[in-house]
Amino acid sequence: MASEEASLRALESLMTEFFHNCTTNERKREIEELLNNFAQQIGAWRFCLYFLSSTRNDYVMMYSLTVFENLINKMWLGVPSQDKMEIRSCLPKLLLAHHKTLPYFIRNKLCKVIVDIGRQDWPMFYHDFFTNILQLIQSPVTTPLGLIMLKTTSEELACPREDLSVARKEELRKLLLDQVQTVLGLLTGILESIWDKHSATAATPPPSPTSGESGDLLSSLLQSPSAAKLLNQPIPILDTESEYVCSLALECLAHLFSWIPLSTSITPSLLTTIFHFARFGCDTRVRKMSSVNGSSQNSVLGQERGRLGVLAMSCINELMSKNCVPMEFEEYLLRMFQQTFYLLQKITKENNAHTVKSRLEELDESYIEKFTDFLRLFVSVHLRRIESYSQFPVVEFLALLFKYTFHQPTHEGYFSCLDIWTLFLDYLTSKIKSRLADKEAVLNRYEDALVLLLTEVLNRIQFRYNQAQLEELDDETLDDDVRSRVEQGQLQQQTEWQRYLRQSLEVVAKVMELLPTHAFSTLFPVLQDNLEVYLGLQQFVVTSGTGHRLNITAENDCRRLHCSLRDLSSLLQAVGRLAEYFIGDVFAARFNDALTVVERLVKVTLYGSQIKLYNIETAVPSVLKPDLIDVHAQSLAALQAYAHWLAQFYSEVHRQNPGQFISLVSTTLEAITPLISSKVQEKLLLSACHLLVSLATTVRPVFLISIPAVQKVFNRITDTSAQQLPDKAQVLVCRALSNVLLLPWPNLPESEQQWAVRSTNHASLISALTREYRQLKSNAILPQRKVQLEDTKVIIHQTLSVLEDIVGSISGESTKSRQICYQSLQESVQVSLALFPAFIHQSDVTDEMLSFFLTLFQGLRVQMGVPFTEQIIQTFLNMFTREQLAESILHEGSTGCRVVEKFLKILQVVVQEPGQVFKPFLPSVISLCMEQVYPIIAERSSPDVKAELFELLFRVLHHNWRYFFKSSVLASVQRGVAEEQMENEAQFSAIMQAFGQSFLQPDIHLFKQNLFYLETLNTKQKLYHKKIFRTTMLFQFVNVLLQVLVHKSHDLLQEEIGIATYNMASVDFDGFYSAFLPEFLASCDGVDSNQKNVLGRNFKMDRDLPSFTQNVHRLVNDLRYYRLCNDSLPPGTVKL
Repeated sequence: MASEEASLRALESLMTEFFHNCTTNERKREIEELLNNFAQQIGAWRFCLYFLSSTRNDYVMMYSLTVFENLINKMWLGVPSQDKMEIRSCLPKLLLAHHKTLPYFIRNKLCKVIVDIGRQDWPMFYHDFFTNILQLIQSPVTTPLGLIMLKTTSEELACPREDLSVARKEELRKLLLDQVQTVLGLLTGILESIWDKHSATAATPPPSPTSGESGDLLSSLLQSPSAAKLLNQPIPILDTESEYVCSLALECLAHLFSWIPLSTSITPSLLTTIFHFARFGCDTRVRKMSSVNGSSQNSVLGQERGRLGVLAMSCINELMSKNCVPMEFEEYLLRMFQQTFYLLQKITKENNAHTVKSRLEELDESYIEKFTDFLRLFVSVHLRRIESYSQFPVVEFLALLFKYTFHQPTHEGYFSCLDIWTLFLDYLTSKIKSRLADKEAVLNRYEDALVLLLTEVLNRIQFRYNQAQLEELDDETLDDDVRSRVEQGQLQQQTEWQRYLRQSLEVVAKVMELLPTHAFSTLFPVLQDNLEVYLGLQQFVVTSGTGHRLNITAENDCRRLHCSLRDLSSLLQAVGRLAEYFIGDVFAARFNDALTVVERLVKVTLYGSQIKLYNIETAVPSVLKPDLIDVHAQSLAALQAYAHWLAQFYSEVHRQNPGQFISLVSTTLEAITPLISSKVQEKLLLSACHLLVSLATTVRPVFLISIPAVQKVFNRITDTSAQQLPDKAQVLVCRALSNVLLLPWPNLPESEQQWAVRSTNHASLISALTREYRQLKSNAILPQRKVQLEDTKVIIHQTLSVLEDIVGSISGESTKSRQICYQSLQESVQVSLALFPAFIHQSDVTDEMLSFFLTLFQGLRVQMGVPFTEQIIQTFLNMFTREQLAESILHEGSTGCRVVEKFLKILQVVVQEPGQVFKPFLPSVISLCMEQVYPIIAERSSPDVKAELFELLFRVLHHNWRYFFKSSVLASVQRGVAEEQMENEAQFSAIMQAFGQSFLQPDIHLFKQNLFYLETLNTKQKLYHKKIFRTTMLFQFVNVLLQVLVHKSHDLLQEEIGIATYNMASVDFDGFYSAFLPEFLASCDGVDSNQKNVLGRNFKMDRDLPSFTQNVHRLVNDLRYYRLCNDSLPPGTVKL
């Protein structure tokens, strides 16, 4: 190698060239290769040591440290011990000599490299590693450096990465735990001494009229006047150096708290000190001081001090998030809560100069976030523990939380606080359910707080009280709010305004559940007020040449009307959300309230439809028209929410005097029918359709069919000349009409159901709906002309979406309904089957047809009967040849794959059918899967079709076990003597082989699903115990699972893989320990025989699940560690 000086100059120029913006990527790669080769040489570290002490070039220093890092973490085993000693003594000296002048990122990197040596060698070869750190901390000149070393040690040694053996990880944690008490003592000392030193010099402010803030609440919280006095001391003003040391000490504490268990070594004086620093975050005076002095230096200082508050809160939250609290620590916790609530009181204190909101706005945003996190942890983890302490004033705490919530400066902050209230309401609800005896006492304690909360949340959603804030919310852009998943598991998109409203209404609903009468009497009058405005609009409607016009033109009036309509819309949603609290056991008790609501809603919907507010001209059409449409749509939706209440009302009164009920339903239909028209805006049209569906499906009044309004809808839908409704609306109206005829009437015996008439009517309804579709059969060949083809596709799409929906909606109903439905549909189903072959190459059409057939199989397979079902399956099996499958999967993209997936789903339904009917299809289903579909998808990385295929194979096994294992009574009596007879062995083995292959692929969802299927088959059918599995497959599977763990390819599933491995091994523990494990270790490459022996010895012969899985994870970790060590040894190293 060249001289050190020359090498350094060369390296500096290389580094400068590498980072110069004119250097090409090609040249960068050359330089990179050169540097890597240099780093690999034995003895390169000596040069790097020289570089570090002789250069001022940051890039060169960073590179040299990377060489050391690589040496220590990957090649340390092979470094001669003399060299190790030299490195251990030189690097710390270098750090001590230069730590003041080095850039912070170089200094931190050097600290990490020294800690890495400690991680390998402390205490055996580097016994003064930790004592050096403690000495650095104790000497004032090097305190900051010591704290950086301490934090790095906590990060690197307490939760080390996997490049250590499990035994070493355990040893390090134990060594660190032994030091915890000393370290916490030192940190407490540092923080206390800085605080005390500066407190003495802090100017005491003159006593102000508000300084008696340790009022009753505070003394009741803190239980001791001295503690209150302590927390009322003025906050000291720290110099920059002290500030820096405190922030490092708090960062250390936060990291230590993340892994040390709660114990008495976390002393009361340490907690009090942390709380002193938490006050930095909520002291607005700190910021004032900095702005008064005017210089930017001072304002930066103010921010730094705010940061101390944030760091202190991080420490508190680390302790708070631990759920497991030892008895002796509970008292400390109580003290922590008391001190934090003192802070909360300080933050939310009102004085003449400040409103609470402006105070919160002045605080650091991160501080507010940390504080909200604290409150969330308090309510979710510790409230149940603390509530029982008589000296803890929960109600006063709620009052503070209330102030804090409703003065949040940002929407996100407000949402987070609403979440905390939701947690609290859930806690109360479950507490009351578990302690019904003292329900009243619990509710009385919190009643005032809940009513206050309800009123305020309701005010917050109304423009009347909160216009400025609500106008900031975006009601245009749809967000994917991950928290609002709909039942189908899709993401529900909602605007910021919808999310705001939804979260608020959830709180309202939870209060309603606890205090129904209060909630109702709070909400209903507010709804009434806004309804009066809406119902009063009629007097301003004037007829003009072009139609009706709303004669409100003054700008101020329009704005007030806009706000009132928006509020009415929100309150209607609130009333709808509460519908569930009027039904069931409380129906009679709350009948009058519900009746009042429903009567009002019926009146409002009818009024909207009669004066046609949705078509009215207004002075500000872009604003008021959408408002009027929205109110109308929301009133229909709110009424729909009361469908279950109407159904219960119907069953109560149908015998005596149903007059009131009949009038409610008839009036509702009068409100709905004018809206079912292609001229009405879609939002309103769909609300009307949904309400119609609910009446037909949930309420099911016997007289529905005879109401003129309903007959009008029938005529409109079956009249081909009428303009077709938009697809969604058409589907909903057809579902409603079909259900009116198909669903059994409640409260009536079978003999009075008039099935004959209803059956005829249903047949003619379906016949009218499918007229054009059925005509396609006569020319069941593909139309040649493009225009014709498109028209045909539209007819198929419209008809099938309606039919599929009709079948889907009655699939869970009585046999009679399903029979009638199938009779009406029979011809259309046959048409579909005849058309299928003609459209096999049009994957969009095939997709819709198979959707329809899938729904038929799920809902009406019994009604279709065996011969026809066989014909359908046979047709499909014939159509889906290997070529057709390949075309669909490989060339038609996602639609083609969807087609095949739906076909496999249909087969899933078929193979699950109990009884012998469809058993003859099993061989052809299995051969389709294994010989046609599987070969096409096995090698593809894309997950398409795989999940459905494996689900089908699982269903084949799960529901047709006897197809493979004929278990005789005799065999089960003589357990273990006679083995079960095995049939169709080749097919069984092929299926298992496919499952095994799927575990070698990267798709984690498929892996998880298939592992679950195997485990289910083992639980239900003892798969792993079967002779064929035990003797030929068991250890192959175990081997694959262990390899997956070693390669870390599916790390998220570690736990599931561990359990499955145990379940497989436990079938034959003797074989596992005596044969499999030694073979597995023997076949492992990258480890020597001595290491293999250690791995084998460390795998204890435990037979219980927790110990076994621990052994598996230990084996995997240590195997990876040994491979890492061996890879890093210099070539030709002799290992003894």
